[in-house]
Amino acid sequence: MKKLMTGNEAIARGVYEAGITFAAAYPGTPSTEILENVALYKDDIVAEWAPNEKVAFESALGASIAGARTFASMKQVGVNVAADPMFSFSYTGVNGGFVMVSADEPGIHSSQTEQDNRYYAKFAKLAMLEPSDSGEAKEMVKEAVKISEEFDTIALIRMTTRVCHSKSIVELNERCNVPLKNYTKNINKYATMPAISMKLRVKVEDRMKKLEKFSNETPLNYIEWNDKKIGVISSGVAYQYAKEVFGDTVSYLKLGFTYPLPMDKIKSFADEVDTLYVIEELEPFIEEQIKANGIDCIGKDKIPNVGELNPHIIRKNILDKENDSLDTDANKLIPRPPTLCAGCPHRGVFYELGKRKNIMVTGDIGCYGLGALPPLSSVDTIICMGASVSAGHGAAKVYRNNNSDKKVVSVIGDSTFFHSGMTGLLDVAYNQSNTVTIILDNRITGMTGHQDHPGTGITAQGQETLEADIEVIVKALGIRNVKTINPLRLNEMKEALDWALDLNEPSVIITRWPCALKRRTEKEKNEFGSRFDICKVNESICIGCKKCLSTGCPALSFNLEDKKAVINENMCLGCEICSQVCPVNAIDTIK
Repeated sequence: MKKLMTGNEAIARGVYEAGITFAAAYPGTPSTEILENVALYKDDIVAEWAPNEKVAFESALGASIAGARTFASMKQVGVNVAADPMFSFSYTGVNGGFVMVSADEPGIHSSQTEQDNRYYAKFAKLAMLEPSDSGEAKEMVKEAVKISEEFDTIALIRMTTRVCHSKSIVELNERCNVPLKNYTKNINKYATMPAISMKLRVKVEDRMKKLEKFSNETPLNYIEWNDKKIGVISSGVAYQYAKEVFGDTVSYLKLGFTYPLPMDKIKSFADEVDTLYVIEELEPFIEEQIKANGIDCIGKDKIPNVGELNPHIIRKNILDKENDSLDTDANKLIPRPPTLCAGCPHRGVFYELGKRKNIMVTGDIGCYGLGALPPLSSVDTIICMGASVSAGHGAAKVYRNNNSDKKVVSVIGDSTFFHSGMTGLLDVAYNQSNTVTIILDNRITGMTGHQDHPGTGITAQGQETLEADIEVIVKALGIRNVKTINPLRLNEMKEALDWALDLNEPSVIITRWPCALKRRTEKEKNEFGSRFDICKVNESICIGCKKCLSTGCPALSFNLEDKKAVINENMCLGCEICSQVCPVNAIDTIK
């Protein structure tokens, strides 16, 4: 049977068909939907959200050592988090086949960096595959499992945004059920003590030679002969773009297995064509290796290494031709900066923080990064997952040691706190800085699309489980001053900040209210209610001061003719932040 699937859905189907029985991940665009779809195969696969990518990778490697075929997926910056066990597991090798996906994000649509994780394959000495559409994505999971077991290696599948989210036809096959492999205690394979690692290091090099031989022979790397004046070497979605531009007018070496590269096959192809182009997205990963082998080619001279690639860029830079396009008037476009959703429980927090003077606010990755933008403009730094707490600790130490009275407030979400914020808070307590940490508990992993985490009490496959209590954890980490408040009440937020900033000890404020877009569980309906009101401006009272607009709520606008504030009733969720800000009580709640 054939089915139209996204690349992420196809990867999940490949996990099922490959006989994989354990999968783990941490949500992150563009990889999130992979585990969401793996989790649907409840009868055959244990699928789990892990607190972070390192834990996901480590739990999957443990399952592999125990003899199961296993899988871990993450976005590109998530691989940075998992890099430590990844490098070590590359040395030990696997028992059951181990496949990991790095979903890279050219163009930085929702990440803090643009990175080409193909270099991780070279750096950690892993086998790597690159699908160019959904059909290949599914089949390459099955091939990756076989390669992993045959060559005793991690098999890395590098996806990019367009392959993850675009759709193409996938041929569905039956699942290949494989028995659990025997596990035999063997510290000379699985214990990376220095004396053992030195021996494993030699085995890794021997493995890479065997993998290069495989790369030259596998049908994953194949040639399409057409006119030989131009030859194109490409991989991943860049191959699809090249085909769209050149069609059958040039010859192609299509690479599906891209580390180690099939250098013998590349040399043979290069000898047959007059001009050789290497078309790849982001860095010159393939081009550098080809040139290092003395083969002349054109790559990043024509194709930029910044931003997402597309056929238009290839056509313009190689053929010097432009696409036909419609004329547009940029002056008629209304600028719409990203902002927190109407009813977001974080709005009141950033509104109150924005009024404070002489503080530094260290922010984190997630919806709360929007607190850095106007009109809230309260966040000073955003570095990476979990960095807000430990960066705040360092800044607070410097201020204190230089006799500055500047205070530091660190802001982090609930999922991010479980991901990597807990260790930072332990550092705050242990090394005795005086920071205020605000944990924005919106009861879900918000920005990636509402995935559960240890604090929600629900697993990835919908089972009720232990609900981690943030307040208990914070106290266990050594923080004695803890308050849990309703962030929709500005007076509570103000009083909590006054209390925390006056302390000479570290403190934590937990703001507990569900994400505005979240479907509330029965338990949450009992705690937070299930009724959503809306707010309305009383035009006879409104003085047109625009104070309510300073909250940055997208449901609010201003009528220039009447000089009155207006609330879009279709967007409003009745959080009442605007009514608390209004100086003349012109905003009422409608039941």
